Amino acid sequence: MMSLDGPRKTISNPIIPYVGTILGGLVPGELIMIHGTVPDDADRFQVDLQCGSSTKPRADVAFHFNPRFKRSGCIVCNTLEREKWGWEEITYEMPFQKGKSFEIVIMILKDKFQVTVNKKHLLLYNHRISLGRIDTLGIYGKVQIKTIDFVSNSLQGSQLSSLGVTKINTENGEMPDGSQFGVPYVGKLDTALRPGCTVAIKGEVNKNSKSFVINLKSSDSKDIALHLNPRMKNKVFVRNSYLHDSWGEEEKEVANFPFSPGMYFELIIFCEAHQFKVAVNGVHTLEYKHRFKQLEKINVVEVMGDVQLLDARSW
Repeated sequence: MMSLDGPRKTISNPIIPYVGTILGGLVPGELIMIHGTVPDDADRFQVDLQCGSSTKPRADVAFHFNPRFKRSGCIVCNTLEREKWGWEEITYEMPFQKGKSFEIVIMILKDKFQVTVNKKHLLLYNHRISLGRIDTLGIYGKVQIKTIDFVSNSLQGSQLSSLGVTKINTENGEMPDGSQFGVPYVGKLDTALRPGCTVAIKGEVNKNSKSFVINLKSSDSKDIALHLNPRMKNKVFVRNSYLHDSWGEEEKEVANFPFSPGMYFELIIFCEAHQFKVAVNGVHTLEYKHRFKQLEKINVVEVMGDVQLLDARSW
């Protein structure tokens, strides 16, 4: 697998309708990034992950992603097999606006597609056709496309480098194969914490998740230096510290709540001299000023709650 900072395949200013071969097919961990603009007169457009490019009979479409702008707008997702559409999955959240530019990121996972628009999680779509059959990308309708990028080995590395993180080093560049770490999980950090250190947690939010917790703490006391607690129902992301046998004041402000039931995430905690920075799937989410000042004593990571843990590491 190529490294993130290395080359990635980019298609610039394609003419629409665009139909192009996906060289090497799609594997879990890859991203398709599409930058474009919705024209003022758009009624609909679609991004199709297809099995071939035949028009008669029409090629199967494994993933049909179709924003429609009539009335308040919606996004229809579906699968076409043997020229018959399956059941529609409709999302009424509408991140696309006429006359505005957009960024679509489709993350390829082993059991589903995960779609982010303008750096915000939008939807999940379970595979109905096996990934191995997908070999063509089609873009149709009223839309202008600036670039299409195929990025191998997930985690939008380009966005992470601004956090001082170069690349998450998954073994062989593969996605975890679901060999989970049990939850609740308690693990020793590979190095004691200091400015410049990174802690990375990969996981999947349970489908009926209420909340989960990630703690950074010291092994020689009950103190919790950083308590991260996303709560799905109210979409609140609580941060706190537990010092001298009591909780401090909660911090809750966040521009966008980054989690959603069922979604895959890669959460990065980057330690700076005066604060932690937290990013989710390559997007900066929050800062937390150090309340527990003896950073070198922070040597344990804990994960609890409604989440599957796929990987936890630090460097």
